[in-house]
Formats: sequence, structure tokens, C-alpha cells
Amino acid sequence: MAHGVVIERHEGTPQGGPLSPLLANVLLDEVDQELEKRGHAFVRFADDCNVYVRSPKAGERVMACLRKQYTQLRLRVNEEKSAVARVLTRPFLGIGFWRGPGGRVRRRVADKALEAMKDRVREITGRSRGRSVPQVVAELKQYLTGWYAYFRLAETPLVFRRVDEWIRHRLRQVYLKQWKRGPTIYRELRTRGASDALARSVAFGAQRWWHHASLRIHQVLTNAHFDQLGVPRLAA
Repeated sequence: MAHGVVIERHEGTPQGGPLSPLLANVLLDEVDQELEKRGHAFVRFADDCNVYVRSPKAGERVMACLRKQYTQLRLRVNEEKSAVARVLTRPFLGIGFWRGPGGRVRRRVADKALEAMKDRVREITGRSRGRSVPQVVAELKQYLTGWYAYFRLAETPLVFRRVDEWIRHRLRQVYLKQWKRGPTIYRELRTRGASDALARSVAFGAQRWWHHASLRIHQVLTNAHFDQLGVPRLAA
């Protein structure tokens, strides 16, 4: 489907299907064997490949070798996406790298992958979707469970903790948006144990959802409340 129109395909394989990586493994097996013979550390998924060497000069040699091998296979290197560069600047399949204490290279969620996740969460918790909080949480749980299963090896607990805080901030905002009017906000907050002063303060500025969601409303819509609803935590 291109621009909403179904088009019959006469070549290639469907994107995202299991056939593409299988065929890539068959076709590129000899490339893997050449890299192994040269003693290079590398990782490849389908046609995505990173080769790790000790110097830019060695990187240029490997790149020239790969261009030659791909040409023999009637393939070409995507020059716009390919480069000889430091490992810390080249994420792979959504995984980036950073240098931790002692100079050890550690894994992180790449910036682009993290922003894509936040965009999806914004979509799920959006104002105009007209769904109840349990429905929002159910969709959010399904998405975050799969997302975290992929990125759980990232060594950035502080980033995950901040994302957890941001997600619960979004959910508190969902409550306020659904309650909409000041009297309803006041009644709902009081029902949940908020003080009269807090309920009045939030209800008075009823349309400032994001602002109020970051204030003392967390005393009412607590993290434990979202745990009971089944919202997964990314930080251990």
C-alpha cells in the first residue's frame, strides 16, 4: 500500500515479512564468512550490518571490501546510511551506545527509537480518541510490554525512570481531560481523597491539564494507583 492505495507488486518481498531476512541470510552468507575469515567483530540483521574495527583506516578497508563483495552479488551499499564512524555515534536496530565508568561501552535506547516510543504513547493517550482510562491503559500495556521486551537490555535505569514518570504524567492528564469541567474535577478529586484546597486549586484552572497533572495531583492519582490498573514500569 502506497499513499493509501493498494498496488500490485511484481518484484521484491513484503516489508516486515519473515521471507526477507531469510533470503538475506542465504544471499549474504558468503559476506559473513569473509568477515569471519578476516577476524572482524560484526553484527548483522538482514541487510543491516555493523563491523567493529580498531581504527578509521581499518574501517575504510572493510568498507571497500564490502562494496566489492556486494557488487559481486549485484547489490549496492546505501551510501547515505553507511559510514566509517565511532561506535558511539552509530546506533544499530534502535540500540545506541555510551561510555560508562571505567571506559566500558554500555547499551542505551537510541534517541530516534526513544522519541518514536514517546510519539506512540502520545497517540495512545491523546485527547481526541474518546476512550475510558482502562481502555487507554490496556492499549498502553500491550505496547509498552512489547517495547520493553525489545529494549530491556539497555543499561540506562535513569532514562527508564524518567520515562515512567512522564507516562504517568500523561495518564494523570487523561483523567483531567475526561473530567473536563471544574465541578466534575472537584468532585472526582474529593471522592479520591484529595483535600478541599487541592481539589479547588485544580478545578479552578480546569483547562490547564498538563500543568495540573504535574502538581500535587500525584498525591491522589498515585503510582500505586497506576500499578493496580496494570500500567507496566520500565525501571526496575
